[in-house]
Amino acid sequence: MTAVMPVGVEAAHDQVSPSIAAAVQRLSPDVRTVAAYHLGLPDRRTGSAGSARAAGKALRPALVLLSARAAGAQAESAVPAAVAVELVHNFSLLHDDIMDGDTERRHQPAAWTVYGVGAAILAGDALLALAQELLLEDQGPQGVWAARCLSAAVQRLIAGQGADLAFERRSDVTLSECMDMAGDKTAALMACACSIGAIYVGARAEIAMSLASFGAQMGLAFQITDDLLGIWGAPEVTGKPVRSDLRAKKKSLPVVAALTSGTDAGRALGELLFSPDPLTEEQLLRAADLVEAAGGRSWAEREADRAMAAALGHLTETAMPDEVRAEFTGIAEFITARQW
Repeated sequence: MTAVMPVGVEAAHDQVSPSIAAAVQRLSPDVRTVAAYHLGLPDRRTGSAGSARAAGKALRPALVLLSARAAGAQAESAVPAAVAVELVHNFSLLHDDIMDGDTERRHQPAAWTVYGVGAAILAGDALLALAQELLLEDQGPQGVWAARCLSAAVQRLIAGQGADLAFERRSDVTLSECMDMAGDKTAALMACACSIGAIYVGARAEIAMSLASFGAQMGLAFQITDDLLGIWGAPEVTGKPVRSDLRAKKKSLPVVAALTSGTDAGRALGELLFSPDPLTEEQLLRAADLVEAAGGRSWAEREADRAMAAALGHLTETAMPDEVRAEFTGIAEFITARQW
């Protein structure tokens, strides 16, 4: 099934993209070139037009703008916060590609393969610093609170990425640890995206907290779905080679669920993944079958559904205009849709 992009996401892309492009122009020329390439933006220095397919979906900016509307403000009042969240998201992607050895991002060569590891790291660092700069330019206290919200999310994101790296050296990762890692690595920034717009426009704390709870559960559902796509997703959907997570022997949630299942299939999967040799194409197919046979796929699908139900429960309990709630629901359903 192919999910249809919500109209609100496309509108957010159009609303935020000019401000992202303007912000990136503040960077030093060499760093700007790498950042512009990664973001799919034109680079005035090189004349490169960028890649429209590389620009991303603007899901997180859409959530930021919606959270401002949930608080009764106009969407455009939260554009700086939306830009900041998108810059942080792309900081993490630049670094993730290097750490994971991924050579493709959004259907084009990853930035580090084009400009080098050092240049891509610096571009990510620059986007992170630029995000905080944008928030702190606000004259009121809400800019400081938004910056603190984003900083806390980044700290959790880094902790989650660190745990993900540590898991590569371990054969005893538990499902609870893996869920905690997903909550930090992915759900924390999603929770921030769903609440920072409300914070930035000065909403009451209870609204921001409820929106953060919605975003945290939606982020978990999103990560689980992403892990499923990392094994069974089509390259035209994921932008990566088929079974890319198994190829990298990542301890994603379906894999850890299978490894800890206590089944013969789970034990056979462990023998494959803990071997020091790269997996052949035949072994990759067998590994995917073993994850499914051990119950890893069915567990992940059930857990994604549980997290989504919890997210929608938080959304129902939060006072906001009906059309805003409907748009939040549409985005949640879009990013967790099965796209095999």
